[in-house]
Amino acid sequence: MAPCRGFLLLMGFLGSMFLIMMFRWDGLPDMRAERIPEQQELRKKLLRETCDGDRDAFTEGKHSLDDLSIKALENLIVDDKHCIIYCYIPKVACTNWKRVMFVLNQTEPYPDLMSTSGDLVHEYSTLTHLNSFPRPEIKVMWMFVRDPFTRLISAYRDKFQRHNEYYYLNFAWDILRLYANLTNPPQTVDKAFASGVHPSFYNFIQYLLDPRTEDKQPFEPHWRQMYRQCQPCLIQYDFLGHQETLQQDAQQLLRMLKLENDIKFPPSYENMTSPSSVSEWFSTVPLEDRRKLYQLYEKDFRLFGYRRPGELLDG
Repeated sequence: MAPCRGFLLLMGFLGSMFLIMMFRWDGLPDMRAERIPEQQELRKKLLRETCDGDRDAFTEGKHSLDDLSIKALENLIVDDKHCIIYCYIPKVACTNWKRVMFVLNQTEPYPDLMSTSGDLVHEYSTLTHLNSFPRPEIKVMWMFVRDPFTRLISAYRDKFQRHNEYYYLNFAWDILRLYANLTNPPQTVDKAFASGVHPSFYNFIQYLLDPRTEDKQPFEPHWRQMYRQCQPCLIQYDFLGHQETLQQDAQQLLRMLKLENDIKFPPSYENMTSPSSVSEWFSTVPLEDRRKLYQLYEKDFRLFGYRRPGELLDG
C-alpha cells in the first residue's frame, strides 16, 4: 500500500506535537468539494457556520487541540495502516464502526465484521486511540451522529431496561433513590429485575437535568453531548454521517476509503427508537422538563442539523 502524503494540520498536545496529515494515496483522487455528494457538503457547511457563529460556546472556551486533556481525545480511534481516524459516539452505530477499525488491522482478506465480538471491540486496549498515538497521518476523519432525543431513548433502553450490573450499581441505584422515592432500592441488579424495579424514563431525564449530575462528574458517554465527545468545532471532519441514513452513509464512506469491495457494513436492524416513537416516550415527561432537556442538548441539535422538536416543546 502506498504511504499517505500531505500535511493538513499541526496539533500541539501537552508539550508534544501531533502532525495530522490530510490524505492522498497514489492513484486515489483528491477529496475536492465537487466530488463529495451534496448532502455531505450541506452537513459540513452547516457545521462550519454554526461553529463560527459562537465558537467559544461550542468549544467551551478552548481555542485549539492544545487545550484539550488526554481524556478529551479518548474517543478518537486511529488506524495508521489506512491513515484514518474515527471519532466514536456511543449509541450511534459505534459497535459496528469499531468492528471496521478492528478488522482493518487484521490480514487481508478481512474477516466478516459480525464475526468480531462486540465486547472485544469495546475493550479499550484492542484499538489505538489518538491520546496514545504520537504522530498519526490521517487520510480521512469521520464521525456519525444521531437525533439527540432518540439517542437518549436508546441509551435508556440499553442501560436501564436490560440486565446490566455495572449501570445498575453505578447509576440506576442512585436514580431510584433520588427520583423514584425508593429509600432503599434493591442492592443488586438480580434483585431489582426479580422485583421488576428499574428507573422510569422520566427518572432518567430527572437525573440528566439535576445540576448535581454534571457537578459530580461529566456525563457518562452514552448520554454525554455528542459535540463534547468529538470536538467538531476544533477538528475538521471529512465525513459526517447520520444514524438516520446509516446504510447510505456507510456505503459512501467505504467508497471514499476505497474499501467497498473489502468491507461489508452490516444491514441495520429495525430501530425501536425511531423518531415516530419519540412523542410516546416523552409523554411522561412534563413540558417544562422537555424544554430544559432541549436546552441541555441544543448544541447537538444545532451543530448536526437536527430540527427543534416543536411538537414536544411548544405545548
